[in-house]
Amino acid sequence: MLRVAVVGSGPSGCYTAQSLVQLNPEVGVDVLDRLPCPYGLVRYGVAPDHEKIKSLQGNLRTVLEHERVRFLGGVQVGAGGVPAARLRELYHAVVYCVGAATDRHLGIPGEELPGSWSATEFVSWYSAHPDATADGFVLGARSAVVIGVGNVAVDVTRMLARGTAELSPTDMPQAALTALSASRVTDIQMVGRRGPSQARFTTKELRELGALPETDVTVDPAELSLDPAYLDPSALPAPQRRNVEVLRGWTRSGPAGAPRRIRLRFFLRPVAILPEGGRVGAVRFERTEPDGHGGVTGTGRYEDVEAQLVLRSVGYRGVPLEGLPFDAESGTVPHLAGRVLREGVVAPGEYVAGWIKRGPTGVIGTNRPCAKETVTSLLEDADMLVLKEIPEDPLAGLRAEGIEPVQWSGWQGIERAEAELGASLGRGVVKLPDWDSLLAAARRWAS
Repeated sequence: MLRVAVVGSGPSGCYTAQSLVQLNPEVGVDVLDRLPCPYGLVRYGVAPDHEKIKSLQGNLRTVLEHERVRFLGGVQVGAGGVPAARLRELYHAVVYCVGAATDRHLGIPGEELPGSWSATEFVSWYSAHPDATADGFVLGARSAVVIGVGNVAVDVTRMLARGTAELSPTDMPQAALTALSASRVTDIQMVGRRGPSQARFTTKELRELGALPETDVTVDPAELSLDPAYLDPSALPAPQRRNVEVLRGWTRSGPAGAPRRIRLRFFLRPVAILPEGGRVGAVRFERTEPDGHGGVTGTGRYEDVEAQLVLRSVGYRGVPLEGLPFDAESGTVPHLAGRVLREGVVAPGEYVAGWIKRGPTGVIGTNRPCAKETVTSLLEDADMLVLKEIPEDPLAGLRAEGIEPVQWSGWQGIERAEAELGASLGRGVVKLPDWDSLLAAARRWAS
């Protein structure tokens, strides 16, 4: 039997495992994850109020419960864990589906001031990621600036404007629910350096802002009109045209008096985060304008926007994994149709899929064809790969490295513990927020 390790249990990892077992009846797959919980960004990146998207966990669950697929959580690969070279000794092939683990920085003065965070940190906190150490995001804040106009920016903007009644039924950890329920943030500005026709949010996400209770959403028509495509959107692709149509409906002179206000801003480039009392007090933006070539240029005119909370949401970036080649410019592993390249030469038995392969692009479904391309390459190589001698069960080899993986029964124990916690709080399922509680639940219920 061909034995394959898939590193990462998010959508790209699960779709890789699914393709492997569907296309080859003689393959066994171990899906390894650093965390004791599966599903990657579907568990730790999708906003708690997006139940429909979170329900994708059911599809991924079906993959991980396949008779020839085994989930092994709590397995760190690379620095501080199982070396990549050792993993290659335990399996015929290894597919790395490790995503893009860090966020991009703005590179402007004041970015490290207290009160300035990445959207990734904020999302990790309200999603109960066990590595999340920051809190106090909204403490003392009255106004917030979200820098970026993609779906993550829309998510964090929406979560800042949500009330207790909407958040309580979600699986948000109790500490985050308590903090957001007590939040005094009433003014949120989401800011992009380019125009509305170039924003990266999807229309569905955008419309959700307009459906928030007790929240005014406005856009300055003068800023929209700076975009030539806004004046005549007929030539735009359908998704961008729909976005422009939604934004047109939010143009008015001022708010209608709701207790919370969201303002979408365009053609403003952040140049500095300004301090007040040792922490964030405002963001200085330079007005931009179209350069005629799809980009923008600065105008030399500036505007300071008050904020005690700044969340940057300007993209993700892959990070090097010890033992694998890495292209620092693109933040990806060099590859040929998913086959890892070492100094331009295919490395037998090593593959990549997902964001670490193509960069942080596309939606969840984009991972399906990406995974299938990689699996096709791997199975083309199978006759050669299976000639390598490996241990009968790689799990023994992992244990020899001092690792006791969290298996599927352990994950089911975490699910039970989260259901119990929610019941004790008068809520539905509530996520366990830290390593100790997750591992204790996995040990308690594991068989």
